Amino acid sequence: MGVSPHFRHHRFVLVSVLVLTAACAHVAERTPLPAELADETSVLGIPRARQWGDAPAPWDHDWFKKSKAELKERYTGIYGRRHSYLAISGGGENGAFAAGLLIGWTEAGTRPEFTAVTGISAGALVAPFAFLGSEYDNVLSVVSKDLTADAVYKKRNLIRALRTNAMANTEPLKALIAKYVDEEVMHKIAAAHRDGRSLNIGTANLDSMRPVIWRLGPIANSGHPDALELIRKILLASASIPAAFPPVLIPVEADGRSYDELHVDGGAAAQVFLYPAGVDFEQILQKLEVPGKPKVYIIRNSRLDPIYEQVENRLIPIAGRSLESLVRTQGIGDLYRIYLESCRDGLDFNLAYIPAEFTKQPQEEFDSEYMKALYDLAYERAKAGYHR
Repeated sequence: MGVSPHFRHHRFVLVSVLVLTAACAHVAERTPLPAELADETSVLGIPRARQWGDAPAPWDHDWFKKSKAELKERYTGIYGRRHSYLAISGGGENGAFAAGLLIGWTEAGTRPEFTAVTGISAGALVAPFAFLGSEYDNVLSVVSKDLTADAVYKKRNLIRALRTNAMANTEPLKALIAKYVDEEVMHKIAAAHRDGRSLNIGTANLDSMRPVIWRLGPIANSGHPDALELIRKILLASASIPAAFPPVLIPVEADGRSYDELHVDGGAAAQVFLYPAGVDFEQILQKLEVPGKPKVYIIRNSRLDPIYEQVENRLIPIAGRSLESLVRTQGIGDLYRIYLESCRDGLDFNLAYIPAEFTKQPQEEFDSEYMKALYDLAYERAKAGYHR
C-alpha cells in the first residue's frame, strides 16, 4: 500500500483493525450495490470511465474490430509512433524517490512524453503530474518531497476513532489534491486523452474485493459538471490506507437506482500495475502500428531487498512484521508479473527502485530530512542516466 517506508504504517493499520473491530461504528449510512449488479454499474453516466483490473474490458472486442482509418483518426498522437509507458508504485513518503527520479530525468534531457501513465497510492498522487510533463515538476516536489504529515492527515482521538471508520481523517490530503488537481489540470488530461494518451489510477473495491482501474482521460473529457470532483475522489481513494484512513464512498448507478461503492488504497489489490490482466497488448501494438520496442518504466518507491529487524516476541510486533512481509512479497510479485507481461508482449522493461545502499531511516512520519535525502539520491542518479 504505501504510505510509509518499510511499512511502519501497517502496524498502525493492524492496531486500528484490532481496535475498530471491537467497537460500535458510527459512520455514514450506505446504500451498497447488490452483488448481481457489480458488472452493470455506471459512474456519472460516463462511458468507459473504469474497468476491473483483473480482467479485460468489456469493450475490448469492439476495439479490435476498428479499421485502420478509425484508429488513425482516434489516436492521432500515438498511432505509428514510438511508445513509452510509466507505472508508479505506492510508498508514502518514499514517493520522494519518484519525484527526484522524474525531475532528474527532466534535467538529463531524456525524459519522454509518456504514452500512458499508471499510479497507485502515493504513485497516484505523482501520476497526473508525471503524465502532464516537466512543466509540473514543481508540483511533483510539493506532493512528494515537500509533503508533511499535517498535509496528509489529522489523527483522531481514540474515542472518536472507535466510533468512525478510521484512526485519522484525510481532510488535509483532500484539500491538497483539490489545490493542485484543478480545472486546468483536468482540461490538459482531457486534451491528452483526445490525442490518444492514457492516465490510469488504481483503487481497491472493498465490496467486490477486486482491483479497479480508473481511466481519468474519459472522465476529464466527459464535460460532466462533477468530473473534477470524481477525479479528486479517485486520487484520494487510491491513497486511503484501510483502517488508518477513511475509505472513499463513490456513488454509482445501476438498474435505474443509485448506490455506492467503498474504495480504498489501490495497494490493497496491487502495488503497481501496467495494464489489466488478460489484455492482448501485442495485438494492440500491431493495430496501432507502433514501431520498435516500446519502453516500459517502472518506479518502485521501495527497496527490493529484505530489511533485517529484530522483532519483539509480542502480538502486535509479530503480526505487524508478518503483514510487512506479506505486502513486500506482493509488491515483488507485481514486478515479476509486469516483467513477464513485458517479455510476452515485446516491451523493453526498465525498473528503478530504492537501492540497498540507501540506509537512512525516517525518524517520524514524513520526515523531511529523510525525504530530501531520498529525493536527492534519485535526482542525481536520473540526471546521470540512472545507472544502478
